[in-house]
Amino acid sequence: MVEAPNRTIVEPAEGLDEARLIEDPGASQRVGRIAARVARDLGYRLVRVKISSAAGATVQIMAERPDGTMSIEDCERLSQALSPAFDVEEPMTQAYRLEISSPGIDRPLVRESDFVRAVGHEARVEMAVVIDGRKRFRGRITAVAPGLDGPAARMTLIADDTSETEVELPIRAMAEARLVLTEDLIRAALRREKAALKDAKRPARLRAGADRKTSPGVASGTKSNELKAAARGAASKPLGPDEGDTHGR
Repeated sequence: MVEAPNRTIVEPAEGLDEARLIEDPGASQRVGRIAARVARDLGYRLVRVKISSAAGATVQIMAERPDGTMSIEDCERLSQALSPAFDVEEPMTQAYRLEISSPGIDRPLVRESDFVRAVGHEARVEMAVVIDGRKRFRGRITAVAPGLDGPAARMTLIADDTSETEVELPIRAMAEARLVLTEDLIRAALRREKAALKDAKRPARLRAGADRKTSPGVASGTKSNELKAAARGAASKPLGPDEGDTHGR
């Protein structure tokens, strides 16, 4: 019997326990229950699980820190903790390859705070139920407001004739939502990157004082390219064929 190694459990950061309002379906949900628990113990939160049949079977897990960052080292750390946990609980019935990544710039939106941060940006939404005769929407998120079935995203849809329509979509009724990669979104990501780099260059004692007042940011001593990855939400480096994350039975 394989036993999962002991993990150092971190103190929960603000936002760490915020629930996902959009869950993964089927086998992804089973994998996600295990991944979410392991990730939380390390100070990360699960964003999405996607299982594909490419190159056999691939389990892709997106995760992040509560502040939205996820460095390459974070991805590697989470992968090392998830592999033995999956070996013990066996959520997959076939051999698979495990991939850990950050959500990226055009990220999935799964929590209320994701939609709040996305206000002003364009998103694609697919509903699990029909609303106004359709399931798919694309438009600018203008607000997040309370609704009868929980928080709802208000969106402005722009037609081909440039006319605008306002809709309100319950987040819990969404099957999938993600940001659209636009110039405005890229500029916003670059501003976050610049802020992260500026914070990393501040004297350690000043950073420590600021960290007591704000959410955890990028750790001091991180290499500049990893700071950029954390600010952008870049994916982890692909593993080679001889590097461990391939699981067989």
